[in-house]
Amino acid sequence: MAVDNKLKEEQKTKTDFNKKATDDVLISFDEDPEVTGETVEVASKEEVKQMPVIMSIENLNKEYSKGKTVLKDVNFDIKKGELLSIIGPSGAGKSTLLRSINRMIEPTSGKIDFDNKNITKIKGKELRKMRTNIGMIFQHYNLVDRLSVFENVLHGTLGYKNSIQGIFSMYTESEKEEALDIITELGIQDHIYKRCDELSGGQKQRVGIARALVQKPKIILCDEPIASLDPSSSRIIMEHLRKICNEKGITVIVNLHQVDVAKNYSDRIIGLNSGEVVFNGHPNEINKEVIQKIYGTDFDDLIME
Repeated sequence: MAVDNKLKEEQKTKTDFNKKATDDVLISFDEDPEVTGETVEVASKEEVKQMPVIMSIENLNKEYSKGKTVLKDVNFDIKKGELLSIIGPSGAGKSTLLRSINRMIEPTSGKIDFDNKNITKIKGKELRKMRTNIGMIFQHYNLVDRLSVFENVLHGTLGYKNSIQGIFSMYTESEKEEALDIITELGIQDHIYKRCDELSGGQKQRVGIARALVQKPKIILCDEPIASLDPSSSRIIMEHLRKICNEKGITVIVNLHQVDVAKNYSDRIIGLNSGEVVFNGHPNEINKEVIQKIYGTDFDDLIME
């Protein structure tokens, strides 16, 4: 099979990405980049302003039950190619906001403009088509454990297929080759035929990223993608997400608990408290007063050790 031959060629010519990544990440998250030699390319405040708007959220509200409002009049634009982090305490509405964007959760009211449409109003085929443009990465991976890495990644193409093609896993050769290219790019080609329940947490999350990329999305939503990972695996995942923005021009929106990680990797940060946007700005603008406003606690209490 062409894909098998290509895999053999890749294994001969590619460096061992997994080994390189491990060597690169054996440092603390808050270590000085000048000491380690590592730098993260993020946009300046002015560069973010110049980015075109890809999505607008206007007056978004979500009420789960009468008197329990989770999102309150949320307003902000999302820029093409930016890495946007959403931070805030537990229960602030971060996951609800993220899942409202791709309609996994239905907003109570408000408007989300994407591709010149208010996507809070679309249904059926139109909704399914919209979701092919918005990939999703989950904290707990949402993989089919009994299937291989390759099969799980190819599931990212299912939004483009009819029921028969999906049921019988009818993938084209070009889809398989593209999946292999993405798997190789993410450094998990040596595990391509392993079942996903044989992988580490960091490897599973890279499978999740590959599955999202196979969709060819304009936006990728990441719901706490590093919450279940150790610091080394977390760094690898965040570097891949940063690279997706810088090299592919795909917008990445990440929910994070770690303020220092958000500051290091983001082009812009949204701060939520009790369902309201209390901060919308560049990472350099995060200071003790902003942290107090978002969390009601000091910045030093939120740094990962």
